[in-house]
Amino acid sequence: METTENKTAHIPPVQLSENSRFQFKCHPGVPCFTHCCRGIDIMLTPYDVIRMKNRMGIPSEDFLALYTKPHLLETTDLPVITLKMMDDEERSCPFVRKDGCIIYEDRPTTCRYYPLGVATLSYKEQQEGGFYIFINEPHCKGFEEKDQWTVTEWRKNQGLDIHDEINGMWADLIVRKKSIPKNVQLTEKTKKMFFTASYDMDGFRRFVFESSFLTLYAIDKKILEEIRTDDIALLRFGFKWLTWLMFKEGDFRLNASSVSERQEKIKARQQTP
Repeated sequence: METTENKTAHIPPVQLSENSRFQFKCHPGVPCFTHCCRGIDIMLTPYDVIRMKNRMGIPSEDFLALYTKPHLLETTDLPVITLKMMDDEERSCPFVRKDGCIIYEDRPTTCRYYPLGVATLSYKEQQEGGFYIFINEPHCKGFEEKDQWTVTEWRKNQGLDIHDEINGMWADLIVRKKSIPKNVQLTEKTKKMFFTASYDMDGFRRFVFESSFLTLYAIDKKILEEIRTDDIALLRFGFKWLTWLMFKEGDFRLNASSVSERQEKIKARQQTP
């Protein structure tokens, strides 16, 4: 996590593995409790958004409008979001109170990892190499506590496996986009779809079921049944769709008859005086 100037993090240039040990515990008894929830920038993952908007019981569009800020991720030109902080002196997280986080069970991935950071966005590389970094912030008294953890123990304790597994394909899309030459640009339409399929499950569901999508593409009925009501299934489907859209990889196939009919309609409109 990036912090404000008076809480500058010190990140030792040391690679931590799954078996590396560190000392840390955060609890209401430490004098700095909730200080790390203020003056920070937290990038939200697709799975974070689903957990948080479901916790609050609001549509994805409302959550995105009320609680997030859009950005273009450097070197990729892909749209991502960060949590919108409160407009107070400390830039507090909107979900933090004096006694802690009011959505703790559904807190973002970044918050769960702290005081660790992931050194690569690639889920495959993370699974194979386990490259983590230790974020030692001078203001944090949690490092003076006696509890010791291995990285594996900490990830299990914080429930991170499901977060990393679900977000893995999305993170790999970002890594792949970074490797593409800068002169190869995505269209604005593709970038908008990346945002919708990543974060706006309600909007993406409308795209699938209410646009011409199902006319143009043959999608298995079992898959359609799952994604009609299951946000996680829809998110996984969205990642596959983005993979096809961005890299033309996957099993999406156009219905030849539908494409031909659509082309004829476009041609007819163009010929109409």
